[in-house]
Amino acid sequence: MTDRQLHIGLCLTETWLQGRAPEDAELDEQRQDPAGFYIRLAQAAERAKLDFVFKPDVLVMRRGKSGTSPSFVGLDLTVLLAAISTATRRIGLVTTASTTFNPPYVVARQIQSLHWISNGRAAWNIVTSIEGAENFGDAPMPPPQERYRKAAEFTDLVRRLWRSYPHAALEGKAEPAAIDHRGEFFSVKGPLNVPGHASGPPPLFQAGASEIGRDFAASVADATFASTPDMAAALDLRNDLRARAQKHGRTDAPRILPGLYFFLAQTREEAAAMHRRAHAHLTPAQRLDAVKTILGLDLSHLPPGARVTADLLPTDDRPVRSRTHADLLRRYIENNEPLLEDLLARPEVVGSAHWVCVGTVEDVAAEIAEWFEAGAIDGFIALPGGSLESLRLFLDDLVPLLVRRGLFRADYDGETLRAHLRIGEDA
Repeated sequence: MTDRQLHIGLCLTETWLQGRAPEDAELDEQRQDPAGFYIRLAQAAERAKLDFVFKPDVLVMRRGKSGTSPSFVGLDLTVLLAAISTATRRIGLVTTASTTFNPPYVVARQIQSLHWISNGRAAWNIVTSIEGAENFGDAPMPPPQERYRKAAEFTDLVRRLWRSYPHAALEGKAEPAAIDHRGEFFSVKGPLNVPGHASGPPPLFQAGASEIGRDFAASVADATFASTPDMAAALDLRNDLRARAQKHGRTDAPRILPGLYFFLAQTREEAAAMHRRAHAHLTPAQRLDAVKTILGLDLSHLPPGARVTADLLPTDDRPVRSRTHADLLRRYIENNEPLLEDLLARPEVVGSAHWVCVGTVEDVAAEIAEWFEAGAIDGFIALPGGSLESLRLFLDDLVPLLVRRGLFRADYDGETLRAHLRIGEDA
């Protein structure tokens, strides 16, 4: 058994229901009892000894075409995780909060409160948001450079607020202290009125893989929720973040935890059919529209069987909805010049640019081991696809198989998320 082992989280978003019609009966549990639904998911993940549960968050109502967005219950994530914390004991709880729309003091206080309620199991997924400005005023979304400058100041403020009321103050060995911050975006006096937890501050997650996002992650993140559709992308990201972290004076680097969108079944044929069904609702026109949204590239004039060549790509300095997804899809076209139908089946087009595995438990375990042993990843965030059975096979069969192969622990060896992630160790 190697001392280095995988870190595994479960995304609570109902990814296995992707492509279902709104009237599908399997959606009823989430609709009728959303808090109970997520609590039961987290408890199942804890029985499998996973490091954490995670959920992205959006601050808008998404009204996608039928079958593209199964969930309509957008409970406030930090409140939801507080409820989950009382029904679990060990599993980490990664909440998401935007630096573009929230006040730093409120976020610092909410997450430190969750850290206490869960006894050291909270973490913050830092996002700058790519939509939602209309719900916070009349101004449009700021450009990426401004959002990341604001995120850097925001994150620094939250960390200083967490330090402003140290845990030692509870024993009379220190005093809370104001931070008296006045910056480009925020003015905060402090100190925070929630003390630090004995386990240390909540870990920081970050998901941006664009150029500016990578630099931000390398400066502050303990882990990054990455979009890496192939091993080459994962290796590039891991090596790049290590180099950038050193330039920021860090002795460690963010753990690379890509989203793993898997379709598990008893046979490869069943898994492949499940994958096709999950995306069958996306018409060719919708897929072409997705490419246009991601890259600004209109391919509607190309006939079937045509290749998408690099010379068709627009300049890479134009505004896009997500720079991360645009860069990934651009790189795929430049390196492969794929057939149009192959491009329209890519994860970046039909999904969210995540690593996709389709097959049996043994197939997917082998691919996870290959990526891990190649040094491309430190773990992954599970995105079950296709069916509830795919989720069950992951928790009941795939994770135990990783344990038997020495790639994942058989039981928790700590109480807090920092312990699970081995923060402060060479892991």
